[in-house]
Amino acid sequence: MTAIGTGPAPPSGLRKGLSAFRHHNFRLFWFGQLVSLIGTWMQQVAQGWLVLELTDDPWALGLVAAAQFLPVIVLGLFAGVLADAVSKRKALIATQAAAMVLALVLAALVHFGRVEVWHVFVLAGLLGVVNAFDMPVRQAFVVEMVGREDIANAVAFNSAVFNGTRIFGPAIAGLLIATVGIAICFFINGVSYVAVIIGLLAMRTGELRGAPPSLVQRSVRSVIDSLTEGLRYVRDEPTVRLALTVLGIVATVALNFQVLLPLLARDVLGGGADTFGFLMAASGVGSLASSLSIAFGQRPTPRLLLAGATAIGLAMLGLGVSRVLPFSLVLMLVTGWGVIAMAATTNTLIQLTTPDELRGRVMSVYTTVFAGSVPIGGLFAGGMAATAGTPVALALGGVLALVTVAYALWRLPGGRAGSFLHERMAEADTTRRPVSADPR
Repeated sequence: MTAIGTGPAPPSGLRKGLSAFRHHNFRLFWFGQLVSLIGTWMQQVAQGWLVLELTDDPWALGLVAAAQFLPVIVLGLFAGVLADAVSKRKALIATQAAAMVLALVLAALVHFGRVEVWHVFVLAGLLGVVNAFDMPVRQAFVVEMVGREDIANAVAFNSAVFNGTRIFGPAIAGLLIATVGIAICFFINGVSYVAVIIGLLAMRTGELRGAPPSLVQRSVRSVIDSLTEGLRYVRDEPTVRLALTVLGIVATVALNFQVLLPLLARDVLGGGADTFGFLMAASGVGSLASSLSIAFGQRPTPRLLLAGATAIGLAMLGLGVSRVLPFSLVLMLVTGWGVIAMAATTNTLIQLTTPDELRGRVMSVYTTVFAGSVPIGGLFAGGMAATAGTPVALALGGVLALVTVAYALWRLPGGRAGSFLHERMAEADTTRRPVSADPR
């Protein structure tokens, strides 16, 4: 809790676009993420290319994606219960350290020539277990650093760093794979986690604005009851429910980058790891532009969410027919813009409406839906690519995304959802007054 008259001064004018950075703890967290996520994207590219080299099988790419994200589906909601009962800062230190060890193990296996595809499956699955706990905790931790008054700005800048690093990480990885080898990408990712851990250790814990932790549930029944409370909230908020539905379906059918982009780069565009890296980087450029537009004033409304989903659908259709790299890069840029327009809107809406004591559980629904789309969508995309070809898999995903948008428009008559979110954003604006004792 921040005392009356203390804490960072409220932003004004252009400073509103950077309001999250007036919080010391958020600055530490954000710059740690800036370093770490470059390594994360390097590993993303390196892992996909490694599996393709080891197996030359589209199904294997889908299965590795499933192995990495299936634990999020199985454990993610229960991890949300834990997120409301523990120190989020300490939990993040533990998950980041575990992810660092897994990356370094994979680096060693590749460097010494001992890696086999089952190693990649096992390590991807273990990373999925780590992420199942890390993701809802990390999402819920943001509001503890900045309070409700700056949550929309913080979400936008977290999206900006996540996707800005997508510009550099994949491009660097593609060049390193082509010139040095794959192992260096995993090693750099492992070392990069140190930046996040140092930032978390250096935080001023007295400035964190967390709600009192809930009691740790010690029986199966109490855990289920706690989880049900969060799911009931999602069910009873129609705008949140519909936003999560759109996000989940579109991400499942159309955002299968891990599976389809390596195949698109090699088999359709006739390139290599560098082409794969540049496609991912182009998506990062679009995502960064979308994130910054939200950070500097664009309201994340349901209309923006549906515009993003539409952009993704049209871009996937275009990628299904494109045979030249420049046009494919433009389409990936459009895709990146759409991903953030869709995901950041959903994230912000949940953060603004959810009570503090439920935030971990409700954010676990968000992360489970988003991350859970990867194994299901990965198997769908891998199967389609193996049987009908990569272009067909891309185009079909685009069509299904557009059908989802049409359904959402039918379910939102009269702009009811837009008015709902506008009211929540206005409520958040009122907490910017310096006389407020506690933004919750």
